[in-house]
Amino acid sequence: MRNRIPIKNKNAKFSEKEKANEGADTRLNKFLSNAGICARRKADELIKAGKVSVDGKVVNEMGYRVKPNQEVKYDGKVVKAFQKKFYILLNKPKNFITTTSDEKDRKTVMDLVKGATTERLYPVGRLDRNTTGLILLTNDGDLAQKLSHPSKEVKKLYMIKVDKDVTLAHLEQLAAGVKLDDGMANADEVAYADDHDKSIIGIQIHSGKNRVVRRMFEALGYTVEKLDRVMFAGLTKKDLPRGKWKHLNDREIGMLMR
Repeated sequence: MRNRIPIKNKNAKFSEKEKANEGADTRLNKFLSNAGICARRKADELIKAGKVSVDGKVVNEMGYRVKPNQEVKYDGKVVKAFQKKFYILLNKPKNFITTTSDEKDRKTVMDLVKGATTERLYPVGRLDRNTTGLILLTNDGDLAQKLSHPSKEVKKLYMIKVDKDVTLAHLEQLAAGVKLDDGMANADEVAYADDHDKSIIGIQIHSGKNRVVRRMFEALGYTVEKLDRVMFAGLTKKDLPRGKWKHLNDREIGMLMR
C-alpha cells in the first residue's frame, strides 16, 4: 500500500536586530503585525479599507511608516507597539468552537486559555466543534498567516474512529484522492492505527479545506464517531491532557518558525 505510516500506541524573545530597531520608524503593516493585530498581508487590507489611523488621521497609504511617538488606532482602539509574542498550545475538548467569540454564546477555545496572557490571542489551525486535539493560539500575526497558508503544506496528523471497518481499497483511495464538492483531497500518509480494529485510522494531511478529514471519510460511506488531531506542524499532545494548554518553549517556537 502506498503512503502508509506506522501508528504507535515560554515566550519568544526578540532578536538583537529587532531590539536595535525598536526606536526606529516602522512600516504601518509591520507595526500592526508586531502588535498582534493580524499578518502583514491582512494589515494592508485593513489600511486600504480605512480602518487604521495615525495621530487621529486615517491612513490609506501602502508603505506608510510610523514613528515611535505616534499613536496608531485600529477600529478606534489604540494599538500597543512591539507586543511580546505568545505561543500557546491547547488540547481542545469537544463542544468548544475555534473562534475568538460566538454570537450564539457557545463555548470557545478562548474560554479555555483565560489567564494565559492579557494579550489578545488568535487561534491557528481550526477544528470543528466535535473534533478534539491540538490548536495553536498566538498574537504573532505573521506566523499565523504562514501556518494557515496552503503553500506551506503544514502537516497535521489525526486519529479517526468510524462506524465500521475501513477497507484496504478505501485506504488506498484516501491516499490517491477522494472527490469532494470543492475538489480532490488526498492523504499524505494513511494506515490502520490498531491491528485489531480496522475502524481506527491514522491519517496525515496538509490540505486546508474545511472539515476535510470528516468529508473524505463521509464521501466513502463512513460515519465519523471520533476525530482527534494528535499532531500539528510538528507539535504533539505529549504531556498535554484534554482541555489543558501550555506555553511553547524556545525549541518548539523555533520549529514553527522553520
